[in-house]
Amino acid sequence: VPNGPQWKESPQPFACSIEDPTKQTKFKGIKTYISYRVTPSHTGRPVYRRYKHFDWLYNRLLHKFTVISVPHLPEKQATGRFEEDFIEKRKRRLILWMNHMTSHPVLSQYEGFEHFLMCADDKQWKLGKRRAEKDEMVGAHFMLTLQIPNEHQDLQDVEERVDNFKAFAKKMDDSVLQLTHVASELVRKHLGGFRKEFQRLGNSFQSISQAFMLDPPHRSETLN
Repeated sequence: VPNGPQWKESPQPFACSIEDPTKQTKFKGIKTYISYRVTPSHTGRPVYRRYKHFDWLYNRLLHKFTVISVPHLPEKQATGRFEEDFIEKRKRRLILWMNHMTSHPVLSQYEGFEHFLMCADDKQWKLGKRRAEKDEMVGAHFMLTLQIPNEHQDLQDVEERVDNFKAFAKKMDDSVLQLTHVASELVRKHLGGFRKEFQRLGNSFQSISQAFMLDPPHRSETLN
């Protein structure tokens, strides 16, 4: 490949919707949880998943594909997890996460992911879950599933490419850590002093809006 090694495109690309977060109970109301309706486009058949199912899938992906960057799930929350605002925010983040999974040419074809999207029977879910957890082609063994090109490879060229990738990976890792640190600092400032400044700015714009309302016939309503 002229641009270097790359994953083969998925033969059957698809999307997946996450909708209708619903509060449910089990054990006669002792345990409460939120269930999401998950519908893959290539089957059209919905399944219902809790956050713990997403978490299970995420951990299987991390364990299976150590050479692929798998984005984090939205974090767990011990308190306030049944508040409407939190539920809606988590749903939006799960949708973003799912969009990444379905668009990835390797992750989207993982057998455990397929099981997550299609299994609607509790008994079959447990069997498929155990099968995925017993998978031996994980970690470094994942490399055994890759196909080596049949063409002769120039040793010097291969070593050069490996060295370049090592340099890229290290630089990328260092840069992401730096970006994370800077972004965290910026968030902290916006939650502190900057927050008050933006509130003052908002109050000033609101005051201007109220001034326009004092000028009939209120043709400035679109400014509010």
